[in-house]
Amino acid sequence: VVDGGLPQVIAAQAVLDELGIEEVALVGLAKRLEEVWLPRDDHPVILPRTSEGLYLLQRLRDEAHRFAITFHRQRRSKAMTASQLDGIPGLGSSRQKALLRHFGSVKRLRAADVSDIMAVPGFGRSLASAVVNHLAGGAPQEPAVNLTTGEVLE
Repeated sequence: VVDGGLPQVIAAQAVLDELGIEEVALVGLAKRLEEVWLPRDDHPVILPRTSEGLYLLQRLRDEAHRFAITFHRQRRSKAMTASQLDGIPGLGSSRQKALLRHFGSVKRLRAADVSDIMAVPGFGRSLASAVVNHLAGGAPQEPAVNLTTGEVLE
């Protein structure tokens, strides 16, 4: 079920054709008038508003919307909370917070050496070295910005 009318159905059919997929039934549901569009048809099928088939297509479309919106919200939320400290083995959120509390910012942490990091409770030589190597490995990044408030986080 494609959300949209004839142009969206044509685009979806082109993708299926390009991928060599022939066994998939395709239908478009245009929201305004709840018209049902089939590939290679120039006119929509109009189902009665009380049709159980139309109700099923509407539910499929609405569930696809809900799924897509939830996915995008989760992805956006993760991007807003991503840290330059992510991806360091052994460095979970608690230790990330401890580092940021101790140093105040990633910029100051980047300037620290292994012994400075070892001064933070819970950090041994190997983890402190991993942090230094991780932060030294990448080019200095743009300051992190909270996309909701516009506040510069570093």
